Parts: sequence; C-alpha cells; structure tokens
Amino acid sequence: MASLKGLILAGGKGTRLRPITHTNAKQLVPVANKPVLFYGIEAIAAAGITEIGVIVSPETGPEIREVAGDGSRFGVHLEYIPQAEPLGLAHAVLTAEPFLGADPFVMYLGDNLLQGGITQLVQEFQEHSPDALILLTAVPDPENYGVAELADTTDGQPPRVVRLVEKPTQPASDLALVGVYMFTAAIHDAARALVPSARGELEITDAIQHLVDGGARVESHIVRGWWKDTGRLEDMLEANRLILDTLPGGVQGELVDSHLEGRVTVEAGALLEHSTVRGPAVIGAGATVRHCYVGPYTAIGDKCVIEHAELEHSILLSGSSVRNLDGRIESSLLGRNVTLRRSERQPRAYRFLVGDNSDIAMP
Repeated sequence: MASLKGLILAGGKGTRLRPITHTNAKQLVPVANKPVLFYGIEAIAAAGITEIGVIVSPETGPEIREVAGDGSRFGVHLEYIPQAEPLGLAHAVLTAEPFLGADPFVMYLGDNLLQGGITQLVQEFQEHSPDALILLTAVPDPENYGVAELADTTDGQPPRVVRLVEKPTQPASDLALVGVYMFTAAIHDAARALVPSARGELEITDAIQHLVDGGARVESHIVRGWWKDTGRLEDMLEANRLILDTLPGGVQGELVDSHLEGRVTVEAGALLEHSTVRGPAVIGAGATVRHCYVGPYTAIGDKCVIEHAELEHSILLSGSSVRNLDGRIESSLLGRNVTLRRSERQPRAYRFLVGDNSDIAMP
C-alpha cells in the first residue's frame, strides 16, 4: 500500500458549544490546556504520517492556521484546504481530493479524542489492505450516530461492514461510527455518486455504504478504550477529565504557602499563593492563583487570575479572571478573557453581559 496521508476536518460552525464558538473555532477549545485539534495532529504524526491536509471554514480557518502553523512543531507538514460551506464529511473528502490524489489516507474529525491514538489502526489498514476501515464503539444511544451492522466472521479476520445508517430510528446495533476513518482513493468516486441527504449534506455513511454495495471490502475495528466527540459542554468536560487523568503532574511555577494534592501540573511562570489544589489539575503558564481552592479535573488557562474563589471540574480559557465569589464554580467552561466577580457596589445584585445560547445556573 502506498504511503498514507492525513486529513483532519476542522471546519463547521460549532453550534453545540455556543457561545464559546461565536469567537473561537471549536477545534481550538482546550482540553487540559491543549487545543483539541492538537491531539489529532499528534496522533496522526505518531502513526508516521507526515503530510496532513486540514479542512477549514472561511470563518475560523485563519485562526486555526495561526495557532497550528505549518505543522513543523509536530514534525509534519500541514496544508490548509478551505471548504466554502459545511456540506458534509463526504463533501470534505471531495474538497480535499486535489491534495489527497490517489493516496490512501486517514480522516480524523478535528474535535474528536481517541484513547491510545491510531498507530495500531494504521498498521491494520496497511497489513490487511481493505478499501476502507472504520472505527466503531458501543454507545447507549446509537440513534444519535451513524450505526454499523456487521457480518458474522469465523476466519479470524476483522468484521466486515454490511450496512451503515445515519441516525437510525431503529438501530440494528449499538455500534456507532467513531470520528476516525481510513480510506483508499475509491472513496472519491463513492462520494461523487451521492446525492445530498435530507439535511442537505453528502454523508460519509452513504459513501461507505456505496463502497459496500459495490462489493468493496470495508472492515471495522471495535474501539475498546474511550472516545470523545467534544462538540458539547458535557463531552468537553469529560474529555478534560480523561486527559487530566493521564498527566503525571509537575511544578515549574512558584508556590507560596500553597498545598498540592495528587497530580497537579503548574506550568512555568504560574504563581500559587495561599491556595490548595487537588489534582488531577493543570495551572497554565503565567496564571495567578491566590487564596483559592482548585478541585480535581480543573484546567486553568494561561494568564488567568483566580483570587478568593473555589473551582472544580471546570475549564478556563486564557486570560480569564475569577475573583471574590461566595460559592464554588463547578462543571463550567469560561471563554477567553472572561471576568467573573462579585461587585463591591451597593446594592448587591447580579450583573451580566451574556452572549447568545449561554446557560447560567444560580444558587
């Protein structure tokens, strides 16, 4: 099999993470203080793939290009491929065809996280040489995903796919498509043969089904570890928890009369004064934490300022500040340069400047 290329899909509007994604690309929202997109790039690089195309939208493409650069920091070359409209995953494949050419490739959804990377999967794809290899995982709500039906196998070979349905009302199995796919160039003709679905998109499930119907060999790999689509707040917080659980901790910043429990990462230039931090947690470079309690599964971004407050199971993006709060913040995601504070003015009242689609729960 020819050498593989990578294709990362980093377009889309990120509607499920608004209002954060009104001003940030969803693929750049950090998990454990690292943009989600970087985990995908690193996974592809670790599998030995060095040529990676990145599908971007007109709205967020410049920001993604600025943050990820040319890929040299990851040991790869990144080529950015504009997709004018988010018209489906199969449309993204067609958009990238000039970059991909006749080479086989890995397609990785840029807001997904997969435990253990893809190195083993790439090896399976190269060894077995199927026309496509899809990743599947059992989910409790398959009606919300693309669902696969597999043929019974007794020869020790990977299960072959016989049918794929996007968001079925009566799922034939609980095996959902994970956001990582491996294709040969046959997928291009399959995508060209499609008509838009009811939601106006060229569905990758339909393209794969077209391969199956044409007699192509489509194999599957059941993911045993965790997989997260970080498109919603709950999933983003869960991904943050899972990644923090893997970090070893370590202190490069300064501690002044502060106490760390468990695995806590304090990055260079951070200052902790009269505070307690219970890991797993990460305090970003240049952050200041004074007279605070920071609980498990919290990621505080670069240059944040936290004073006289309590946080737990939350993500704060860079430059945010939280000061003088009576209650504890938990299960929250604060955008960049957000200010959250208790006013000292009388009368004591809540004051908000809140964007569209926000969700605020008050005690």
